[in-house]
Amino acid sequence: LVNVLCLGVLPVDRLVLAKATGAGNLAVLLGSATGRDGIGGVSVLASAGFDEGSEDLRPAVQVGEPFEEKRLIEACLALLDAGLVVGIQDLGGAGLTCAASETAANGKMGMDFDVSAVPRREPGMEPFEVMTSESQERMLAIVTPEGLPEVMRLCERWEVAATVVGKVTEPVDGVGWLRIVDGFDGEELAKVPASSLHDAAPLYNRPMAEPADRAQRASADPQAPADVAATLLGLLYDTSWVSSQYDHQLFLNTVEGPGGDAVVLRLKHPTTGEDTGRGLALTTDGNHRWCAVDPRVGTALTVAESVINLACVGARPIAVVNCLNFGNPEHPEVMWQLSEAIDGMSEACLAFGLPVVGGNVSLYNETAGVDIDPTPVVGLLGVVDQLERRPPGVTMGVGDVLVLLGDDLSSPAPSLAGSAAAWLGGQKGGKLAPFDGAALTRVADLVRSVVRTGLVSGVHDASSGGIGVALAELVAKTGLGVEVTGVPSTNHLFAEAPGRVIVAVDPARQSELLDLAAGAGVDCVVLGSAGGTRFVVDGLLELSVDEVTSTYRDRLPQALGEGNVQG
Repeated sequence: LVNVLCLGVLPVDRLVLAKATGAGNLAVLLGSATGRDGIGGVSVLASAGFDEGSEDLRPAVQVGEPFEEKRLIEACLALLDAGLVVGIQDLGGAGLTCAASETAANGKMGMDFDVSAVPRREPGMEPFEVMTSESQERMLAIVTPEGLPEVMRLCERWEVAATVVGKVTEPVDGVGWLRIVDGFDGEELAKVPASSLHDAAPLYNRPMAEPADRAQRASADPQAPADVAATLLGLLYDTSWVSSQYDHQLFLNTVEGPGGDAVVLRLKHPTTGEDTGRGLALTTDGNHRWCAVDPRVGTALTVAESVINLACVGARPIAVVNCLNFGNPEHPEVMWQLSEAIDGMSEACLAFGLPVVGGNVSLYNETAGVDIDPTPVVGLLGVVDQLERRPPGVTMGVGDVLVLLGDDLSSPAPSLAGSAAAWLGGQKGGKLAPFDGAALTRVADLVRSVVRTGLVSGVHDASSGGIGVALAELVAKTGLGVEVTGVPSTNHLFAEAPGRVIVAVDPARQSELLDLAAGAGVDCVVLGSAGGTRFVVDGLLELSVDEVTSTYRDRLPQALGEGNVQG
């Protein structure tokens, strides 16, 4: 599964929605011709597992054409800039059926759709195939008859095909009808209320049941790994091999690139290009281990991790999107997981005051009858109100004091439930720490403040892999050792929970930081200091900086067959 978050910027007065309004307006299909690729793609792929017979599903997989997509994007932007578009909708799942019904329903109108007018890439296509094809690089634009000639001219300029395929109609007795016709004056092939395929579609209420072994698994708390150093090294990997496959400095707006806690982009005015002095921050997070242990708490903690990640670059969260990746909802346990995860996301979003502005689902993910772990993925957008300096990022300097914010490590050994260390050892039971929205908000506010004011010289959240991996990543990214004396046990080193952030601070400002934490009601503890050539956690492990760095740098490329990274 690959979940992708895309962010766009536009002046608010140029916002055009997926609405078909104005009786007599025209629906214009833009882009590629329609073929059989992708017919029933969402429904077929969503209801079938993946095994040795998966090759049979290839016709349901959409075929992409990046250059055509680029031309289509530019044509759509030109139409929007010219004010020629009343409404616009992309063609995704269910293709033209979805686009026509959604735009009509959103506009509380009807639509006559001429299936015979749709350009086809293959001969002999049935109307059903045309209407449900998920061929890529297509958009449906609603335009006025008066604006149609200019629409066609701009599309011709960008070498994008444009065809009138529909007309917006008045509702009849309050019902907006979607009529599929063979020519506007021809035979009526189908007629349904547009809303019946959109917001008034039937709702499933499937049976739900907790896993029968839930209580047993909750009581099976993971044991601490015997070999601390080997466990830590087994959890290290650098994702920069992935992000280096594309140019993340394109347009020169990247302030903080991938590989840290969140990315930061300089926000320029989309029309004039002038610097607004603000920044946009983005992060995506998902943790199938937490959600397998407890889908409700795990999902809430996933949202919290994203909030903390944004705080690490000085951003306040303003919106969330999601993708809910789950197994077969016809299995009562999976339906229960899905319901619990949604409740957990709701709880977290209410606690942080976050609107959910978009989302989708990927269901029926199973192989040979075995469901995937519940894997909700969230993407958060944050704003840096005054981008006066680059956030410190995942770094530290010689002599810096390392302070953990969000935990004073004074409690008895915390559970390793859902941790990467536990799962590395095949231990998948236990019980997660509860979600505490108020405490997490205090931590996020404090971290955001010390990043914005420049009090700290480095910052990194301790999430996957716990404090141990966070420290090791600081070592690998800086080439500096650390001497840690403030971690009392292996469980404290590897336990995972959002709301814990390691900051590096100049010794001269250590007391200032600790006073701020106390005033904010945030627990904290001094972990140790940066410098030297060894990674030492007193009483638990000792590694050389070179060993940590090479393991972190080379593991992912080696796993992908790319060999060691030079340097």
